[in-house]
Amino acid sequence: MRRRSLFQLAALSLATQGLPVQAAPSALTPSIRFHAWLEAQWTAALLRDPLLATSLGDPRYNDRFIDTTTAAWREQEKRRLNMQLESLLRFKPAELPPADQLSFAIMKSDLESDLEGMRFPDWMMPLNQLGGLPSFLAQMGSGKSIQPFRSAKDYGDWIKRLSLATASLDGLIANMREGVKAGVTQPRAVMQKVLPQLQALAVEQPEQSLFWEPFKSFPDAVPAPDRERLSAAMRELLAARVLPAYRRVLVYVRDDYLPKARSSTAWADLPDGAAWYAHRVRQSTTVALSADEIHAMGLKEVARIKGEMDAVRQQVGFKGDLPAFFKFLQDDPQFYFSKPEDLLEGYRKLQKKINALTPKLFDIHPKADYEVRAVEAFRAESAPGASYEEPAADGSRPGVFYVNTFNLKAQPIFGMETLSLHEASPGHHFQISIAQEDQNLPKFRRYATNYTAYVEGWALYAESLGKELGLFTDPYQWYGRLSDEQLRAMRLVVDTGLHAKGWSREQAIRFMLDNSSMAESDITAEVERYIVWPGQALGYKIGQFEISRLRREAESQLGDKFDIKGFHRVVLTAGQVPLPVLGQLVQAWVAGRRAGRSAA
Repeated sequence: MRRRSLFQLAALSLATQGLPVQAAPSALTPSIRFHAWLEAQWTAALLRDPLLATSLGDPRYNDRFIDTTTAAWREQEKRRLNMQLESLLRFKPAELPPADQLSFAIMKSDLESDLEGMRFPDWMMPLNQLGGLPSFLAQMGSGKSIQPFRSAKDYGDWIKRLSLATASLDGLIANMREGVKAGVTQPRAVMQKVLPQLQALAVEQPEQSLFWEPFKSFPDAVPAPDRERLSAAMRELLAARVLPAYRRVLVYVRDDYLPKARSSTAWADLPDGAAWYAHRVRQSTTVALSADEIHAMGLKEVARIKGEMDAVRQQVGFKGDLPAFFKFLQDDPQFYFSKPEDLLEGYRKLQKKINALTPKLFDIHPKADYEVRAVEAFRAESAPGASYEEPAADGSRPGVFYVNTFNLKAQPIFGMETLSLHEASPGHHFQISIAQEDQNLPKFRRYATNYTAYVEGWALYAESLGKELGLFTDPYQWYGRLSDEQLRAMRLVVDTGLHAKGWSREQAIRFMLDNSSMAESDITAEVERYIVWPGQALGYKIGQFEISRLRREAESQLGDKFDIKGFHRVVLTAGQVPLPVLGQLVQAWVAGRRAGRSAA
């Protein structure tokens, strides 16, 4: 281990607190001081957010929990962001090398966006059908998420963490009460979907709880006396504090909140809602596009993709029109598994197949693997069709490709190749794991979660690589690719329609039914997701537009010097970045190739 000088340690201490760093001895260059500052910020971030540390496989704070539901925490966070930005701006980008200038720009963008977001009361709506603290704690406590249960210490850490977290459940109720007073509530239609989730968690007996799962069967490393002690402590905690808190949340939502929840769906209907939505759009897309511009782009894409879908209809010789083809795809049993395990096994076979194909287009692969897993039953009804959870940074936990088996009619066989490309390899699993494993990136860029347009744009772009990889040889699998792309195009229309153009929930559902073969249950879940998570769904297609555009321009400018593996390396090794920054990186790579430099 390298030892730091006393000055460096002092600089780290000051930077961690957001305080100015005094002039360093000449041996410490601006770049060295900047990296010390970044390292200090990261250390402070893990202390501030011990759940982040746990998710990365860092066990030091597994017994800690920070209550973020209080007004005091929000004021402290605002002060922290201002101090951190002030401290960052003491560095002069012109004195830093290009790689550090990039980190400076990204950190500045992060802090400014977070500060802008502090003016909007997201904290008043902490719960929806997609999740919130109650379901997050239950997932952690189930033994199948980020919290480890491998030793007696692990179990003890979780018991302590859960005891600290219980107060936040009451804080959640208090914040929702403030939201009701201020007219900032979730729509009633989506909050009704929360009740079954809470009912499944607010059980009477500890042994019936999802929290009891790790206590049903201990690993061999936990001695028998510890098992008895830990089980008794957990049983007491659940019975005396945790389950009563869950029941309080359930009763409040059912009896008090739901009757007062709003009947409208638009974010614009909330106080300062138009500005709030505009912020969400900027945050998700990282580009200067208005809701009207995005809406128009979406309508154009929906029409284009619908035409390609009709071409598939003709290719397979279907005699009816496109709506009839949609219904055929929805209803014919040949396109659906009858057993959840068959669906999961199908994705596991695709995992092996695609892993063997990716070297055709990539010269960089993640060291970590991923596993295919079904979404837990308690959240399956309202969960998306699929999602990805990153691996632990230390390799102790693989990535997880979650597949929702609640409704097999929402998981068509013809959509499997494109969904696997998106969620796993070379989509989210490649992008997230490669960034985490890159020791040359500052930690805040290795583990960033800020840039939807980059993350989801890459995953949607990864779907478009299927034919080049040797997939989509079956016209129905190609239709599945078009179907998923159509979903992302429809999101541009529906998200902006709901929140900026006065669309109703029913109007949004009807639009998606008319332009796709998606199951109505899946469409309803999608629309209700956009209702409670405005702007987020815009990043997919906007990001894919930009990455595809950058590739086309690079191909045009480089001709036979274009190297697809090099292009992918540039895009994947930057960590998460705003789209304008990604454009600059690709342009620099193109210039290097033109000048005869082969390095990515």
